[in-house]
Amino acid sequence: MRKCWIIYNPVSGKKKFQEALNIVRSRIKQLGYEITIKPTERQRHAVDLVKEACIEKIDMLLISGGDGTMNEVINGLAESSYKPKIAYIPSGTACDIAKTLGIPKDIEKALKIIENDHAVYMDIVKSSHGYFMYVTAIGNYVDISYVTQTKLKKIFGYGAYLFTGIKEFFTIPMIKTEIIHDHGKLKGYYSLMLVVNSKRVAGFNIISKPLLDDGKVDIVVYRYIPLINNIIYFFSFFFNPRWLPGVQKIQTTHAKIYTEHHRKWNIDGEAADSGNQEVKVIPQHVKIIVNEKKTKKYFKHQPSNEDKYEY
Repeated sequence: MRKCWIIYNPVSGKKKFQEALNIVRSRIKQLGYEITIKPTERQRHAVDLVKEACIEKIDMLLISGGDGTMNEVINGLAESSYKPKIAYIPSGTACDIAKTLGIPKDIEKALKIIENDHAVYMDIVKSSHGYFMYVTAIGNYVDISYVTQTKLKKIFGYGAYLFTGIKEFFTIPMIKTEIIHDHGKLKGYYSLMLVVNSKRVAGFNIISKPLLDDGKVDIVVYRYIPLINNIIYFFSFFFNPRWLPGVQKIQTTHAKIYTEHHRKWNIDGEAADSGNQEVKVIPQHVKIIVNEKKTKKYFKHQPSNEDKYEY
């Protein structure tokens, strides 16, 4: 019988997944899996659990948690030669990557996507601070996900991030930066920089038509322009136009970002160290079940022969 580990964050969201755990176990068992339940007990526990699952060659990992939990999963399996297939039931506050992949927080709807078993190979990115699935960023507003109090997130959900964002409205950073990428170099003073492998970041549509299996990431930079930076953010985040003054977007497979600013990097919603950052795309490195409707939009470079992958 195939084996599935259910790895979940028991404090993520409003604990709805834990309440539905018996239903989830029953439904996955009906798919022909032997089930083992693995709740996380501490920060980065999911990394250790996933590494263990790779060693034991578990067939599927069903993950429930927020973006931070998924980041730990990616860091657990990234360097393994054997990687279990990933199923996901999001239960965090923002869950940006789940929304990009068309996976709802509603447990019943997410289970139906898992039962449909439409899996794709997705890029991930290796950075100076570990692997990430959908974003690393530095600058204005990017620390909201981890400076917002957990108590507020439980009470107000996504609205808690908006409260925290108001505080940063009046503190625009000026970050001296040089970015070396596939096509050349960017240099200047920026207030916000994002390296994105997703459509959504922090609940906003940042990239109009991302490809998540093409071996490239999108770098989006916002120049420091006193007095009008927040206006630029507003139009960029809410309307996502193709062009805005002070905003530049490039695609690259690799980048070196040099900055000595004291602000910390955000990686998949979690805080990392400040300083220089190097990123490199690892193409089609994770096999994950997604909403079939998203395949034609975001996954156009899938391998024709899966035998070349060691899953």
